[in-house]
Amino acid sequence: MDFLGSIVFLCLFSVAFAQESMDIDHLDPDLLPRPLIIEFSESRLKNMSDDIAMHCTSWRVAVEANNLGPWKTIPDECADYVKDYMLGRSYNVDLEKVSHESGIYAKSLELGADGMDAWVFDIDETLISNLPYYSDHGYGLEIFNNVQFDKWILEGVAPAIKPSLKLYEEVLSLGFKIILLTGRNENKRNITVSNLKHAGYQKWDKLVLRGEHEREKSASAFKSDKRKEIMEEGFRILGNSGDQWSDLTGSSTASRSFKLSNPMYHIP
Repeated sequence: MDFLGSIVFLCLFSVAFAQESMDIDHLDPDLLPRPLIIEFSESRLKNMSDDIAMHCTSWRVAVEANNLGPWKTIPDECADYVKDYMLGRSYNVDLEKVSHESGIYAKSLELGADGMDAWVFDIDETLISNLPYYSDHGYGLEIFNNVQFDKWILEGVAPAIKPSLKLYEEVLSLGFKIILLTGRNENKRNITVSNLKHAGYQKWDKLVLRGEHEREKSASAFKSDKRKEIMEEGFRILGNSGDQWSDLTGSSTASRSFKLSNPMYHIP
C-alpha cells in the first residue's frame, strides 16, 4: 500500500469508528452487556453459614459415634469448623467430661488384692496432644504423611492433654496398674518415654509399642491382640481410654471404655 493509500485507509477507519461510537452513545445502557453480580443478603449469608455449621456438627457427631465408614481427611467445607472446635472451649469441655466420667467409674470399683487390675491408655490424642503438628497441616484437611509426622514425634515436645493427665493421676493413686498401648513403632520407644515424662507422666507398668512384624496389622487388630496378651498375663482390664474406636473395640475389650473426641483423623 502506497503512502496515499495509507492516508485514505486511516481516514475511512476514523470515520467508521466515530460513527460506531455515536451509535453506542445513543443505545439504551440497559441493553449493553454487563458483568453478572450476585448479591446475598446478610440473613441469607448467615443461613448459609448456619447450614455449614450444622452439617459439620452432624459429621463430627457421626465420627464420635463411629457411624462413618473409613475416611482419610475432614470434609473441605468443615476445615474452619474443625479448627474452631479444636482451638475453642468446646474441645476442652468434651475432654474434661470424659475425664470426669472416667474418674467416677474408676472410683466406683473395688480393686482386687492381687494388684492385677489395669487401666489401658492410648498415647497420641489421649495422653499427649499433636495439635501443634495438625495446626500446620490443616487440622486434618491434608492426607496423613508418615514421614512428616515421624519428624514431629522425634521432636518429643507434644504437650499433655490436661484432663487426661488428671485422670492418669487419679487411677494411679487408686492402685490401678497403668498400661500404655500405642500404635507407635518400637523404634520410637525412647523418644516416647522422654516425651511422656516431659509432659508429666512419670510412671507406668507397661509401655507396649508396635513391633517390626506387626506393622501390617490394622490398629484394631494390633490392639486387640495386645490386650489379649495382657489379659493372658493375668491382668484385668477394667478401663480403657482412647481417641480412636480402634483403640477400644475389637476383641479382649475392657470392662468399660472411654472415647476422647478427635475429629482430625481416623485410624481403622
